[in-house]
Amino acid sequence: MADSISFAAPIAILRIYDVAKAYRFYCDYLGFAIDWEHRFEPGLPLYAQLSRSGAVVHVSEHHGDGTPGTVLWITVGDIHNWHAELAAKDYGYARPGPPEDGPGGPGFAVTDPFGNTLRFAQRE
Repeated sequence: MADSISFAAPIAILRIYDVAKAYRFYCDYLGFAIDWEHRFEPGLPLYAQLSRSGAVVHVSEHHGDGTPGTVLWITVGDIHNWHAELAAKDYGYARPGPPEDGPGGPGFAVTDPFGNTLRFAQRE
C-alpha cells in the first residue's frame, strides 16, 4: 500500500532572547536571509523564518518555543568552502575549528548566542 501522505522536511524552532544578537549571528555571520517576521502586535515576542539555500530555521522569542541548547545537523555541499567563508568574517563570538572527520562526514560546529549548536557536515 503506497503512502498517499507527503511530508516536507521538518523545521527547527530555535529559542532566542535578543533579536539583534540573533540577526547578527544568523544573518550577518551565517548569511541567512529573513524570509518573514511575525508579532501578534508591536512589542510582543518575535517569531521569524530564516533561510539560506535549502536550510530553513525558525527563531522565536516566545516562552515555550524551542529549548536553549538545541542541536541542529545541517548538511552542506562543500564543508571546506563553508568553513573558509565563516573564518573570513569578523565575528568575535564564533571561531569554528577546521572541519574534522565525524559521523556522517567531515564537519564543524558553531554555537549561537543562546546556546543552540549548529553542526555543519558534508556527507561522505
